[in-house]
Order: sequence, then C-alpha cells, then structure tokens
Amino acid sequence: MALIVMKFGGSSVADSERMERVAWIIAEKFTEGNDVVVVLSAQGDTTDILIEKANEINPNPSKREMDVLLSTGEQVSIALMAMTLEKIGLPVVSLTGWQIGLQTTTDYGSARVERIATERIKTELDRRRIVLIAGFQGINRYDDITTLGRGGSDTTAVSVAVTLNADLCQIYTDVEGIFTSDPRKVPTAFKLDEITYDEMLELASLGAQVLHNRSVEIAKRYGVNLEVLSSFERKPGTIVKEVTKVEHSKISGVARDTNIARIALMGLKDEPGIAFKVFRTLANASINVDIILQSIGRDDTKDISFTVALGDMAAAQSVLEENKESLGFTDLSVDDNIAKVSIVGAGMMTAPGVAAQMFEALYGAKINIDMISTSEIKISVLVEKKDAERAVSAIHAQFFGA
Repeated sequence: MALIVMKFGGSSVADSERMERVAWIIAEKFTEGNDVVVVLSAQGDTTDILIEKANEINPNPSKREMDVLLSTGEQVSIALMAMTLEKIGLPVVSLTGWQIGLQTTTDYGSARVERIATERIKTELDRRRIVLIAGFQGINRYDDITTLGRGGSDTTAVSVAVTLNADLCQIYTDVEGIFTSDPRKVPTAFKLDEITYDEMLELASLGAQVLHNRSVEIAKRYGVNLEVLSSFERKPGTIVKEVTKVEHSKISGVARDTNIARIALMGLKDEPGIAFKVFRTLANASINVDIILQSIGRDDTKDISFTVALGDMAAAQSVLEENKESLGFTDLSVDDNIAKVSIVGAGMMTAPGVAAQMFEALYGAKINIDMISTSEIKISVLVEKKDAERAVSAIHAQFFGA
C-alpha cells in the first residue's frame, strides 16, 4: 500500500462530467489499497470569473479581500468532488486550507507555504477516507485566508506530499505530460518521458504553464517523486526527477511568456552603486526583476533596461518615478508589447553553437531580437509580442524538426 497525492487542475474538474471522470481515477487508486490525498483547483474559469466580479464592484480591491473571494473556488471544487465520490459509494472528506493547518507567510495573493499540520489529514487517512484538499490557499499568522498565486494548487500538492512523505505526487492536467513546447500552439511538439527538476523549473519560470515554478522548487529540494500526466488520456506521463536516464538532446523545450513588460531608465549616472540603488528600490517594493541589460557608459551616463511581470508594471513605474530624484535618471519608458521566448536544456552545457542555432532560426523567420539573457541551461530573448508564436515555432523546428 502506498500514500499517493493527486492534484487535478481546473480544466479536469470543469463540469459534472469531468468531475465524474476524475472521481473514477481517484477511485481506482483508492480501491487498489492506497491511501489517497487529492488536491483540487477551482473549476474551469472560476478564478477569472471571480476576479471579474470583484472588478465590477471595486477596480482596486485590497489583496486580503481578494484572497477571501478567490479561495472560494477551490472550496466549491472539493465539496462537489466529495459529493461525486459519495455517490459511487466511497468514503471521503473535504478539507479547506485552514482545516489542514496550511500555514503561510502574510503576503496576500502570493503567500508561501511555511508548514502544514498533518494531524487532521492523518486522522482521516486512518479512518480509511479519501482526503480532498482545497488547493491554492492557507492561513497566515493572523488567521487570515491567503492564496499562493496562480498555479498555487501545484504548490499545495507538492507541499502536502513532502509533509506526509508520500510515495508519489501526481499532477493531472489537460495534456499528457511535459512537451517540448505547448502542443496547442506547436503541432510538432512531443511529450518527454523524463525531465530534470532544473529544466522543469526553468520552463515553469519562463512561461510554460504545466507546473507552478514554486512547486518544482519544493519537489527538487525534497526529492519528491513527481509525475505530470493527463486526466483525459490514461497514459503514462512525464517523470520530473534529479537526473534522467536518457542522454538529452541539446534542448528539452521551448517556452514563451507574454505576461511581461520592459522598463528602461535613461540618463543614469555612470558611477558605482547606481544599479544597486535601482534594484534595491524595486526589491523594497517586492517587485521581481528578470532580464537586465546595461548599456556601455557614454558622456558620464548609462541606460538600464529590465523586465518585470506585467502585473508589476504599474507598481514598478510608480515607485521609480517616486524615487526619480534620488536615482538620478532623466527618462523612463515602459513597453508591454513584448514577449520572452526561451530554450531550456541541460544538454546545451556541453553542446557548442546552441545560441547560434536559436538566433539562426529567428533570423530565418525575420524576427528581431531586443534583449538576450543566458544561463547554463537557458537562453531567453525578448521579441515583439506579435512575433512570439512564430518565434517559438521557428526555434522548435530548428532543434526538433518541422
């Protein structure tokens, strides 16, 4: 008998028919004699609908009250799934984040998991019940409801798996596993049998929406036995692990992210400490920065360009304008008409010429590159948003064939 944590995304439980399909997947694991814990996301577009309802009333609601509102979507899912499982005669209990004692930081809208009290979950498992958990949510030290950010149910599932020392954590989605690119956008993309934690973390951070990046961080840190598979096709998925058995091709995947904006500061003094001041100001406002480009100094000034998440664009612009005098820039420009296209692969560390191949593909598609960022297993470029899909297709064809 094994302890299995299963997570089902919003598309997997979007309606009663899909709920019933998922219920039978859960039932199969349970009737095999396993202890089963299931984490659920909100149904379909529920979260987007709740955001729209909030904006109809108040375009600028507090993050605390948004967390109270958005957490209800997962509560609906676990209640309906419990009813579905009861209908087929299985013992089940549904629990919210606070009921399982999922403690988080105080950051409303993007809280991080601090600990999970296992007593309630273990008690229910000892009673031989299927335990359904509302993903995406917890409580902070003030006993306020918090949410973990978009995709946070993945993080809930992996955190629960770590806390319970589960034998397996399965993330069920609407695709069969991890693909070399989004198969809905790139028809020639194919499923990977295995991928390393580091590669998956890069892909998740670069716009691939199969797994939440924080869930991969936790899985890597604690060595979680993690599998990504489909709730619609009963096929083996993709195993995410520390080291893969097969020798990698140069890259494992191509991703794009259109949820970014570029900010440029012009006329900064060309002297030590300026970059520190700029990015400390942003860090103090809890704004994360990604790609950074600094120009060569000229006429005792320099320019710095960087990217932020689209949702942080207005806040970043505001805090920089407020500190314009102390930072000493002459002009600030913002561009949200951009996209980040990236390739990821452990194989590129030992394969010269990968960057050249990527740039050749973009040249062949007549796509201009704005900024470039590299690491040992990643190359990212900024392009115009309208060119993002063509860029992904061209790069995928270059490395994997048409």
